[in-house]
Order: sequence, then C-alpha cells, then structure tokens
Amino acid sequence: MPRGTVVIDGERCKGCGLCLAFCPEDVLAYSTETNRSGYNVVCMKQPERCIGCAFCAQTCPDIAIEVYREKKPREGR
Repeated sequence: MPRGTVVIDGERCKGCGLCLAFCPEDVLAYSTETNRSGYNVVCMKQPERCIGCAFCAQTCPDIAIEVYREKKPREGR
C-alpha cells in the first residue's frame, strides 16, 4: 500500500530528471506526454512503491512537485 502520493505540475516540469535520480524507490519516470513548452513531463510509474519521503519535491528546481503523505491511524482510539 502506498504511503505517499506525488503530484506533478506538468506545466512547470522541465524534465530535468533530478526527481528521478533522487527517488530511492524508483517511483517516477518520464511520461510520453509533453507540456506546452515541449518538455517530457514526469509521472508516477509505480505509485504503490511511494514511501512519501519527498526527496523528489525537495530536489525539483522548478517547484513542480508536491508530495502528500498518508496519515497513520492513531492507536488506542
């Protein structure tokens, strides 16, 4: 079960690949889609592997990535 979700703003993504290089779980890949500027954008190829670490968002120079982490249920309730 995924512990995180990566949301990529395809219009801001320039396809530099830094997020691909820093993802420890090999979640991301280049899409076949291009944005208005002609760049191949990044997508989640293996969403089930995402651990929500946010390395991709931290390394993105264009601030094109947001990571949402799954909330853990509280114990004892």
